[in-house]
Amino acid sequence: MAPSTRRLKASRSGNSQNTTAISSQVPKQAIMSHFQTASTQGSGKFDPNLFFYHWNDSLTPQNNDLRTAINKAFGLRPEDDYVYHAVASVTLAQAQVAIDHGDVNGLHAWYRDEIGQQIPPPQLKDIEAYTQIFSPLTSTTKALTALAANAKKGSLRDAIAQHLNSNLLPPASTTRLSLPAKQKTPIKNPYYDIWAWSCRCLEWAGPTDKTVMVRQSHHILPIFYHHFGCVCPTWDALSLITQLAKPPGKAKNIPINGRPIIEIGSGNGYWAHMLRGVGCTVYPVDNAASAWRTTWINDTIITDGIQFLQRPPVDLSGSVGGSGCKDAILLLVYPQVSADFTGRVIRTYQGDYIVVAGTQNGNGFTGFPGETISSWMKRERPQFEKVVQIPLPSFAGKDEALFIFMRRSG
Repeated sequence: MAPSTRRLKASRSGNSQNTTAISSQVPKQAIMSHFQTASTQGSGKFDPNLFFYHWNDSLTPQNNDLRTAINKAFGLRPEDDYVYHAVASVTLAQAQVAIDHGDVNGLHAWYRDEIGQQIPPPQLKDIEAYTQIFSPLTSTTKALTALAANAKKGSLRDAIAQHLNSNLLPPASTTRLSLPAKQKTPIKNPYYDIWAWSCRCLEWAGPTDKTVMVRQSHHILPIFYHHFGCVCPTWDALSLITQLAKPPGKAKNIPINGRPIIEIGSGNGYWAHMLRGVGCTVYPVDNAASAWRTTWINDTIITDGIQFLQRPPVDLSGSVGGSGCKDAILLLVYPQVSADFTGRVIRTYQGDYIVVAGTQNGNGFTGFPGETISSWMKRERPQFEKVVQIPLPSFAGKDEALFIFMRRSG
């Protein structure tokens, strides 16, 4: 996943607290030989652990002031002029101007009728119903049921509910996976909180079957990409991946610390940071071809993903199962479309579990041009069965989901 093709030279001045936090999960040799500093460009005080510790609702944009919120949360100067390169190139000031203009010139035209005319935006209660699907305080299936049950037939909310429910594949009991119960004390997830604000700000209540035709985006998106990543993890996603890594009961041939997770194309490390926070061992791999303003981890293994899978570093080879990494879980978050990257990675991997976070429609934004990961896997890797497909928080105009594929037995 890549917001920009500009190469960023990593700094060598790291944060000792974060290195200590991850050293128990990643071999020391791997950290020292593949060093990348957790940092935010332009901030002298960014620390991922402290960021999460201090995060609260007051740090989300107040009165739709994203510029001030980002400056405050990441310790940036008020006059910050960093240029965020992604689907567009913007500064915080320029993004704020776009926010302040609201729906002028169709900036919020996410929903259109059959002849392409923009339709009235969703009501706030429908936006809130959509964002609550992904809250750790709710049951996903019950929230999806409520979204549909309280929708007027033929309404925009009805179209959104039908689309999300028609694509839903909760795990069957035979997979030994289950969607988690709602949390009484939820884990902190700053990306979710600021994403939920963006839905209210941009009048977005979720994707429909027509979202595949949306080609516009918003100036907010590059800001999110650079600071948090291309797609937001949820408690559902973290829990399901953790269950794969640490299956319940006495599973055979599972390391005492669980199966390691290899994240190919780990980007700025937000998913790796969150997964480590719930006890997973993650080896983040990225070729560092893209620039990120914020990096959440210190130990990205900077190498080509295919080469890593074929010949994992000596200090990691034993834990991941040698060539092909057959003893590890493969995680792809917003995998790129170009150069058959996703296909080559999946063909090289020799293990039993593939997790993909990306688009669930055919817009070609991730994975494969004009094709979903589901259809590609069914045709190209029939030895794998899709066992989970659950929605992920989608930025305005997008349609994201988490997919889990398991190798068929026998």
